[in-house]
Amino acid sequence: MKNFKIIAQWLFSLCLPVMLFTASVSAAVNCVWLYEYGFDKYDVSRTTGLAPAEMEKVARGLIGYWNSGDETFNITVIKDGQPFTVFNQREVGHLKDVKAIFYLVYKLLLGTGIYVLVYAGVALFWWRDKRRLGLALIWGSGFSIALMIALGLAAIFDFHWLFWQFHIISFANDLWLLDPARDYLIMLFPEGFWFDAAMFCSAAKVIAALILGGVGWWMWRKYRAVSS
Repeated sequence: MKNFKIIAQWLFSLCLPVMLFTASVSAAVNCVWLYEYGFDKYDVSRTTGLAPAEMEKVARGLIGYWNSGDETFNITVIKDGQPFTVFNQREVGHLKDVKAIFYLVYKLLLGTGIYVLVYAGVALFWWRDKRRLGLALIWGSGFSIALMIALGLAAIFDFHWLFWQFHIISFANDLWLLDPARDYLIMLFPEGFWFDAAMFCSAAKVIAALILGGVGWWMWRKYRAVSS
């Protein structure tokens, strides 16, 4: 039983960083404010010729697509007073690939989230071992912060290389190689937007990890004193 508890504890500590990361990514891809922040910061209205209200329509349409059962997505907006279909077939194909990655993120969030909650419940109410749960939270939070620091430093040092490698590893085709002069997907979401989104996810994960790590430290110290 002791070995089982140790394995379960370490699995919890490894699941926690994955849960926090996928939760931050899920929050980012469903955050209209983040999309609009990028549109404003990178002057996307000037680049695309789309009014802010039309860009918001695209953002909300994409969020709906990420969470729908639709296989493909495109949207028609108003540009220069005329209906305009935003994405070409190459972009539509890439969006389908991106959605598959987001679905994987959702599945990882669900799986790790369930395990984290089950382990916490078992540790609290069955084993009644709050100190073990506290230690698992400390280690899991520490792993989360270390991972985000490493990725953050890599992104600051050379985000373009990191961004490029991510696409090479994640996609089995070259549909992601878009032309910023004519493809609206990359006009709407330039590389700088993805750097900002990565920083948003990193900050959210570190803050959550600090909170959970603080709770774990408090539990470990308090129940260590009780047990002694």
